[in-house]
Amino acid sequence: IENGRIKRVYAQADAEYRMLPTDIKRWYVRNASGGMVPLSTFGSGEWTYGASKLTRFNGKSSLEIKGEAAKGISSGEALNKVSKLVENLPEGVGLQWTGLSYEEQQSGGQAWMVYMISIIAVFLALAALYESWTIPLAIMLTVPLGIFGAVLATWGAGQANDIYFQVGLLMTIALAAKNAILIIEFAKTNLEEGMSAYDSAVTAAKQRLRPILMTSLTFILGIMPLAFASGPGSGAQNAISIGVLGGITATTVFVLFFAPFFFIVVMRLFKKDDAKKA
Repeated sequence: IENGRIKRVYAQADAEYRMLPTDIKRWYVRNASGGMVPLSTFGSGEWTYGASKLTRFNGKSSLEIKGEAAKGISSGEALNKVSKLVENLPEGVGLQWTGLSYEEQQSGGQAWMVYMISIIAVFLALAALYESWTIPLAIMLTVPLGIFGAVLATWGAGQANDIYFQVGLLMTIALAAKNAILIIEFAKTNLEEGMSAYDSAVTAAKQRLRPILMTSLTFILGIMPLAFASGPGSGAQNAISIGVLGGITATTVFVLFFAPFFFIVVMRLFKKDDAKKA
């Protein structure tokens, strides 16, 4: 046993003693009494035909299958489908993953942890920046809008939930928070200057409309060549850009309305003294 896997041990004669079936008469093994007994006493050799190659995995006979998921199907869905197919095979047939499939199985289900850590990191950074727990809350409430847009665009384009989409989703979280910051930061300043929560949010949305549109349109137009790319390598370019394109488009459209709304709600819930009723 080596590293948890069973390795077969073979004893092999020199070439000149294993060329013919009759060579078995020249092989001897020791019996219980210590004498040497030829193998031909209890065995025989003959010519036959067999497989030109025997594939083994973990010491057992195996067949190696290679493939890839169809377009629009994630690798995780493909692996689950293969597992279900193996369940219908006769008893004694099993399944083991190797290579990238094995690594994906080992790391599967960890994407949500990455998303949670990213959201918490952004929230804590904003809390340190504004020295407040309520302002970051209003900003982070806009993140689901970007995620919704990214998921909708990926689903509509027939893309898979792969590693490229997951990286793009992390980018969407940051971009959605960025657009909300542009409005809520000015709303916070207006509130401190004596405006009501409603007037602060509406005024901030008007003040930051052009910067939001400028930065968002710049990003959207810059990523469009990747979203509509074709040719070698276009699969990865499409996968990582379509989700981000949908996410930033959704945040650009909805953040102008929902960021002020979330600011008003949070101020009235947690800072009733500062947020005057409109």
